[in-house]
Amino acid sequence: MKPVLIAECCQNHNGNKEILKEMIHKAAENGADYVKIQSIRSSDLTFRERFEEGETDTDGKVKTIKRPYKPELERLSKLDLTIEQEAWFVEECWRAGVAPMTTAFTRSVVNEIKDLGYEAIKVASYDCASYPLLKDLKKYFSTIYVSTGATYDEEIAKAAEILKDTDLTLLHCVTIYPTELQDLNLKRINFLRRFTSKVGYSDHSKPSTTGLWASKIALALGACCIERHYTVLPPDQTKDGVVSITPEMLRELRQFANLTRPEMMEIIRKEMPDWEITLGAATRPLSHVELLNRDYYRGRFASKVNDKVIYNWEEQAEIF
Repeated sequence: MKPVLIAECCQNHNGNKEILKEMIHKAAENGADYVKIQSIRSSDLTFRERFEEGETDTDGKVKTIKRPYKPELERLSKLDLTIEQEAWFVEECWRAGVAPMTTAFTRSVVNEIKDLGYEAIKVASYDCASYPLLKDLKKYFSTIYVSTGATYDEEIAKAAEILKDTDLTLLHCVTIYPTELQDLNLKRINFLRRFTSKVGYSDHSKPSTTGLWASKIALALGACCIERHYTVLPPDQTKDGVVSITPEMLRELRQFANLTRPEMMEIIRKEMPDWEITLGAATRPLSHVELLNRDYYRGRFASKVNDKVIYNWEEQAEIF
């Protein structure tokens, strides 16, 4: 089977339905198998006091990142998609001939989107260890993709056990934005195969400086799936533009993915002789930057039920 390509629109649509429509159709035209959005609700953003000012120790090392609640809420509120718009997105994907996918960021959102017709669901890295969320998702979705960035190996093992009776793809991911080639640790693709036969790569490298090499090398190493942030706008017009590829880059990636692995490696060895810097280690401690991002993003969103905040990992909390 040819590798699956996921065009991750994230919030590069800027909350504009016409931009999102253009993204869907251009992704379909240029070889995407899935077009993905994010089922984010700005109202699910959580206020956590320690991120208002952040924290730095006496030698200048950041201990807690600064990400104030109010400006983040204002930014996200302009990007919200309604349930009706998500239903339209699913149907527009069908019209374009591409499969619709989304990421569920809270357990309450799962109940909202379960009947919209998404062909697959994505779990963000910071929720790989949110086991109640995983259990909710497997009730309604049989095809599940899970990113594993900033997640400990034992957490990945438990997530895979919970989802073992689904069509599960684990995605190697490094939660550094953007990710430099020497930080990719692509050896983890093979490591993750101990949990499932389907292992892909969610790429956060910077196309303007490193092109598509991260994704191409992952494919040559046997990744069955590549997820890439994707935009039809200039990179400075969206928050995720710096790590996003264009429709033209998507077409190039599709053409490369259609090659045999020996053909891929021949191109890589010829055009990027130092490609082995991307391999890194199969198992490794999380870096300081990854731990900082895990600290902020894990719990960034939560379900709010009867004025109570319920995080995705809370085992005793009932949502439905």
